[in-house]
Amino acid sequence: MTLSTPIPLVKRTSLSLPLVSASVEAGFPSPADDHMERGIDLNEELIRNPAATFMVRVKGDSMRDAGIHAGDVLIVDKSLSPSDRKIVVAMIDGNFTLKRFRNRNGRVTLEAENPDFQPIEVMDGQELTIFGVVTYIIHQAR
Repeated sequence: MTLSTPIPLVKRTSLSLPLVSASVEAGFPSPADDHMERGIDLNEELIRNPAATFMVRVKGDSMRDAGIHAGDVLIVDKSLSPSDRKIVVAMIDGNFTLKRFRNRNGRVTLEAENPDFQPIEVMDGQELTIFGVVTYIIHQAR
């Protein structure tokens, strides 16, 4: 899976959408005013550290079993340290990739979430840079 050019994150305005206070189990509540709460600002909800956050569009299907598909937009936080099992945007030997970060007893592996792709074991001498940890995945409902 490769990544397209990062999408710059610029907070131009607040985007506040209404929040319905009724829960939804099957169906949708009446949009009556008595069910409306304070709106949700998607910037506040999805982005914890704006200065260290970027978005990138996904190409490929190596992470499909993690629910990440070609065309999805990822919100990535550069300030978060990678930890075992987190999904990261990485560069290994000059190539960008999106994989699950694994650290088992000091042995680092980048794993796809698609059985058609082999894990990438990071060997001594290879250059690995973690650009950030994926915090949210944005895609159209399928």
